[in-house]
Formats: sequence, structure tokens, C-alpha cells
Amino acid sequence: MRSVKSLLAAGAATLISSMAFAADMPIAAPPPMYAPPAPPADFGGWYLRGDIGMTNQSAKRIESSLPAGFTKTTEGLGFDSSPLFGLGVGYRFNNWFRADVIGQYRGKANLHGSDNVVGPGFVGVNNYSGSKSEWVVMANAYVDLGTWWCVTPFIGAGVGGSYNRISSFRDDGVSYSPLLNNSVAYFADNGKWNFAWAAHAGLAYKVNPGFTVELAYSYMNLGDAAPGNFRLFDNSASGATSIKIKELTSHDVKLGVRWDLNSPPAYMPPPPLVTKG
Repeated sequence: MRSVKSLLAAGAATLISSMAFAADMPIAAPPPMYAPPAPPADFGGWYLRGDIGMTNQSAKRIESSLPAGFTKTTEGLGFDSSPLFGLGVGYRFNNWFRADVIGQYRGKANLHGSDNVVGPGFVGVNNYSGSKSEWVVMANAYVDLGTWWCVTPFIGAGVGGSYNRISSFRDDGVSYSPLLNNSVAYFADNGKWNFAWAAHAGLAYKVNPGFTVELAYSYMNLGDAAPGNFRLFDNSASGATSIKIKELTSHDVKLGVRWDLNSPPAYMPPPPLVTKG
């Protein structure tokens, strides 16, 4: 009987010692929770751009030489709308300033206009027709004005050159004086480079970190244009032209896209932690 009590006492002492030892052991810390890396700073990087749109063009006047004593006034000078297409490359310096260089083709726009001509014993009209197109190379800078719901308004300005080409130009002279005949003059196609500048404004929508869509307006000043040498319909006269189309301007509406070449990869969450018990 005493031996049984001794065994029970020894077992109880051993159990109490084991429990005390277990209580003194340090508890293992739980595995740390995954924290996603901080997103990269939203500035810096190259981008490509493309634009399509429509032009709404005009010119201030048509200049031409007249005999002494003659005067003229230009009436109804203008152009039809035409499409435009552009490509470019740019760099975003920070989250509010960026710049790019673009090349732009502006399609043929039909030209129409007339001059009322008055002189000694003469009253008549010169009716002009033809078409105009341009190649534009321009450097632009933009300021982004903040972002709300992924939409960023911006303004900008640009300077560059415009190659203005006049095609199929024709001058129909109509005389209202009975002693003077009507005439038609044909002009060779001709192009020339001019200084050009622009002002821009628009809205940009960031579809994802690497792709942005723009709706923009641009005011373009493209300089002057002139047709080539002329000849009369009956070959009675020919020579260098004195006609110049002055101060070509355009109000453009464009839809553009930008591809960010340095956009960060999309964040992918880690797979769930699986443990076996």
C-alpha cells in the first residue's frame, strides 16, 4: 500500500514539474503577415503617342500684285475641313510636367475664295480654288493640372515648322466691263516651310498605368502658303506667281492615346499560405 502511494506521489511530482517547464518555454511568434511593396513614385518615363482628328482652317487674306490704280478686297476665303494624323515620342518629367516631339500630316483641304477688283474702267472678280495640305514637326510642353477620378485636365504650347503645300490652284478672272475678256490662270503645285506654333488644352483619362486616352483642342498657326508658277489658259502669258495665302490658322479637335514605356507591372497578390497540421 505504501509503495502505491509512493508511486502516485512521484507521478504527481513529475507531472507538476513538466507543466512548470512547459510554462517557462517561450511561445513561438506567429509568421509575419505579407505587406505588399510600396508603389513606385508616379513620375519619370518615356512614352509614345498617336493622334487622329479634324481641322477647321482659315486664312486672313490672299495677296497679289495689281496694276497701278487698282484695289481689291478678299471675300469668303476659307477651307473645308480635313483629317489629321500624328505620331510622337515624349518624356514625363514628374507628375505635372511632360514634353513631346510630334510629326503630323494634315490632309488636303479644299480652298475657296474670291477678290473683288476695281480699277480704271474695270470691275471684276478673281475666284480662287485649289487645295492645301501640311506636314508639321513640333516640340510641345504640357502642364497637367491635377487628377480627379482618373481624369487630368492639361494645357500646353508648341513651336516648330509646317510645310504648307498648295495643289491644283486656279484663278478664274471674271470681268464685268464689256471691253475686257474673262481669263483663267493655272498654277503649278508648290510647297514651302514656315515657322509654326500652337496652343493646346484637353482632358486625359488614364485607363491603366501604361495607357492614357486624350480628348484635346489645338489652335495652330501655320504661317503662309503660295502656289507655283502660273500660265494663262491660252498660253498668252506665264511666269512666277505673285499670289500668297497669308496667315493660315486652324482649330483642331483630336483624339489621342499615350503608351507609357516605363509603367510598373500590375500588382499580383501572393498565393495563400498553406500549412499542414
